[in-house]
Amino acid sequence: MAMAQPELSSTEVDSLFRKHRLRVMLAITLGYGFIYTCRLGLSIVKKPLIDGGIFSVEELGMIGAALFYGYAFGKFFNGFLSDHFKPRLFFSISIFISAIINLFMGGTTLIWVAVVLWALNGWFQGMAAPAAIISLTNWFSIHERGRRYGIWSASHSIGEGITFYVIAAIVASYGWQYGFITPGILCIAVAAWVYAFLKNAPQTMGLPTVNEWLDEETEEKKQTNTWQTQKLVFGIRAMWIVAVASGLMYITRYAINSWGVLYLQEIRGYSLVEAGLFLSVNTIAGVVGSIAYGYLSDKVFDARRPPANLIFAIIEVLALVAIFYGPNNTVVLMIAFTFYGAALSGLIASIGGLFGVDIAPRGATGAAMGFVGAFSYLAAATQENISAALISQGITIVGGVRSYDFDIAITFWIGSSVLSMLLAASLWNTKIRD
Repeated sequence: MAMAQPELSSTEVDSLFRKHRLRVMLAITLGYGFIYTCRLGLSIVKKPLIDGGIFSVEELGMIGAALFYGYAFGKFFNGFLSDHFKPRLFFSISIFISAIINLFMGGTTLIWVAVVLWALNGWFQGMAAPAAIISLTNWFSIHERGRRYGIWSASHSIGEGITFYVIAAIVASYGWQYGFITPGILCIAVAAWVYAFLKNAPQTMGLPTVNEWLDEETEEKKQTNTWQTQKLVFGIRAMWIVAVASGLMYITRYAINSWGVLYLQEIRGYSLVEAGLFLSVNTIAGVVGSIAYGYLSDKVFDARRPPANLIFAIIEVLALVAIFYGPNNTVVLMIAFTFYGAALSGLIASIGGLFGVDIAPRGATGAAMGFVGAFSYLAAATQENISAALISQGITIVGGVRSYDFDIAITFWIGSSVLSMLLAASLWNTKIRD
């Protein structure tokens, strides 16, 4: 017969909540930051692969698109599944398998193998975000969620910064294979740490729910099973608009991530490490922008996301104009990438997830993340193919020297951000659900 768990004093409850809320934020933020390095290696090795005659621009577009298609479907299905499983297990498995795939990716030069591996990588990466956000909503109330989500969303920037500077420097020294092998080795260790560090929910430790602990009232809801709750997501009109706005925003986001290094090398004349530094500055600023977005939307706008969305979207578009049409000056580009990174990270935090989580019913957090994520990464995948085609059309070879023209691709990227801004602004009066 199992022994009853001893009742905890209020002091012990407070201590356990503080301890594990900190551990949750560390685990989901650092864990997700490092898993990002396992998806971005392709972005920094494109020029070595092209110059080495291993893959063409079109083939790299196919490989990049495979990741996003795999991620879109993986995030959708895994998002719905994640509401039924323990987030700790879901999250750590995602990191571990993605790491193993990266190790294999570093040893292949066959296009069909690379496409299959990168698609599988996308699928398993799609397990991570829903599991992370379920952990967050289990441990933090809705009135804290914007700030905590902003901190977690900074993990994107942490992973991008490590990739575009540290991994880029390793690739420059040791070869393109290490753009995949290094993240793979790192993330095997990270997966083990996350599994040991993360706890699923307060109730699994004999604690009250976070709302009970904070003495916050929540709307009384009828008891329904998880599948019934998840189906409600499809009937929320605002959720569809958020999803499309996120998809358009992700076109620009991954255009810069996937093709930005090549653009800076070929059009602006920077080296791989220098181009990686610009993207690193962009991502460091993203940490600040993501946290600032959470604070602004929670504290200044009382958990209303649309006003903060509009401010950040305007800054993002202006920064993009400066990046692509401003002078070829290192200081100007650094400033433009700083503002772009900060603004984009705020939009990723909100339109890419938080806004959808806010308007979803409780119990369907993973489903909301999966739904919005599917639109986001189908758009990112489509971007890979379209951008590759547009860039390829602009290539000319004279005397054996390859030249690029990015003009049409740039119009496509900036236009997508403008449309995303307008769609998100149309949800100005949307109410959040507790």
